[in-house]
Amino acid sequence: MAQPSKPQPSHTQLRVGRLTKAHGLKGAIKIELYTDAPERRFVPGAVFSLQVPTTSPWHGKTLELNELKFYNSHPVAFFKNVSDRTTAESLIKAILWIDQDLAEASDEEDAWFDHQLVGLTVLRDGTTVGTVTQIDHFPAQDLLTVATSTGDVLVPFVKAIVSSVDIKAGTLTVTPPLGLFEELADDEPADGEPADDEPADGEPDDDPTDEERSPSE
Repeated sequence: MAQPSKPQPSHTQLRVGRLTKAHGLKGAIKIELYTDAPERRFVPGAVFSLQVPTTSPWHGKTLELNELKFYNSHPVAFFKNVSDRTTAESLIKAILWIDQDLAEASDEEDAWFDHQLVGLTVLRDGTTVGTVTQIDHFPAQDLLTVATSTGDVLVPFVKAIVSSVDIKAGTLTVTPPLGLFEELADDEPADGEPADDEPADGEPDDDPTDEERSPSE
């Protein structure tokens, strides 16, 4: 007898900001925004889940937004029950998450849900190098775990390395630096090491007739 399929989740969570610094004495906190639509995400009454250490008094709790203001182009949030600087400082470095209906498409540029990325085929120069298996969210950047034939590779989810994401095609294209997906070739010098046909600093050139090489730009 066939087993009944497990119900698929209808909601996920989106990371939309990180609390960075207390502002003033009345509980306001500066925010680093991870959303292109703060006017939609940060509305009065919006409730955020908190990503904080398990030792934090805020672990497992939520924050309700009273108001988002901008001071000298910096977003500053005022939250319910955060009314003094001491309380605000206890929330510094907390990452804010909101619930998102999976049936609702994101209207933000270069924004994807985790479930959309997991399972994508990773391409490099048109060749398959692995599959996305996990996304981890950190204050500085997100990291993709890519399963390859030689093991897992952690890929920073930044534009300089992940050049394109095509959900419909099921692919994610990377332009990684040398060494991220493979070791240096045996005959290829590592950065800072002289090639076999170039003398190291301080060693005489075997051929004094060679013209001096100009430093690379």
